[in-house]
Amino acid sequence: MRRFGQLIGVDPALLETYKSYHAAVWPEVLEMIKACNISNYSIYYKNNMLFAYMEYTGDDFAADMAKMAADPKTQEWWAIMEPMQRPVSSRAAGEWWANMEEVFHLE
Repeated sequence: MRRFGQLIGVDPALLETYKSYHAAVWPEVLEMIKACNISNYSIYYKNNMLFAYMEYTGDDFAADMAKMAADPKTQEWWAIMEPMQRPVSSRAAGEWWANMEEVFHLE
């Protein structure tokens, strides 16, 4: 299992809209997340930033992310979410959410 921490900004004027969508995530989107071997997925908010945590239990992260990106319902969800998000300038090439380095973990 691999753990991921990710960071992205959120438009403060759209925060309540973002939160309302995430209070009722579309079932098809949730099913695709699970089908791509992601579990224990959470998003936190502080000071116009979103922090996401997820656990990946699959064998081919790139293939699972490609599967998710190809899903029409996920694409529809992302088209709504992306205008509300503000990627951080320090993200790596090709990232939307910036991946973070894990520096401590306690089981």
